[in-house]
Amino acid sequence: MISFANAKINLGLLVTEKRQDGYHNIETVFYPVKLYDVIELTPAEKMTFKSDGLSIPGGGTNLCEKAFELLDADYGIAPMTIHLLKNIPIGAGLGGGSSDAAYVLKMLNEANELGLSMEQLKPYAERLGADCAFFLENKPVFASGIGTTFEDVTVDLSPYFIAVIKPDIHISTVEAYQCVMPQTPVLDLKRAIQLPIQEWKYHLVNDFEIGVFERYPKIEKIKHVLYEKGALYAAMSGSGSAVFGIFEEAVDLQELKNLGTVYYPVDL
Repeated sequence: MISFANAKINLGLLVTEKRQDGYHNIETVFYPVKLYDVIELTPAEKMTFKSDGLSIPGGGTNLCEKAFELLDADYGIAPMTIHLLKNIPIGAGLGGGSSDAAYVLKMLNEANELGLSMEQLKPYAERLGADCAFFLENKPVFASGIGTTFEDVTVDLSPYFIAVIKPDIHISTVEAYQCVMPQTPVLDLKRAIQLPIQEWKYHLVNDFEIGVFERYPKIEKIKHVLYEKGALYAAMSGSGSAVFGIFEEAVDLQELKNLGTVYYPVDL
């Protein structure tokens, strides 16, 4: 069984408060994009995880393994070899690890004929990561709370061209939150996202950008260069370090490869 686990971008991201449990409440719009990891499940005598492609830093248990462990604890599922081909850059704010875990949940549900609905899988996804549950249904949503409370939102970027640039900078979630000051939002993101895309640059903000740009001016430069190339809207995705640009027409971005890895087009 093979699946293609896609990335996401954030259309606006507001960090509204720090909670007593250590998490932060946010408001954002998650939007899926066509940048994929590849996951293969094969029957095995014991659960095994292996990965190829981009190197996954650090030790410990991968989220794909944790996804298996959660379902196995409740349902005693059949052992599998989980083979991950890592293409989505890490520490980029694109949600690759969360997507991988969500897809493993869905694949194991199908392979073991558990018959769990997306709503039944959601609590497992939430235990794996704040944005993991988004990837279960993979449609644009307005997310609030710690990023697990969803409301439908009408956003269609299919007529546009989306580019993602990932500099050689890794930003952990912990580091990103050290750079941000929670604040009561002055922006109604649900209303702002319905404005014409040409107006987003004046209304949509990513609260992580100020602190991250101070530490890493190269990331800010990428955003400016995307606007210089004609982007209607450009922003850092999530907690960074990737920056995306949305273009009305096809554009040549070859000259931007000196700023990082260019993924283009990744539009749906």
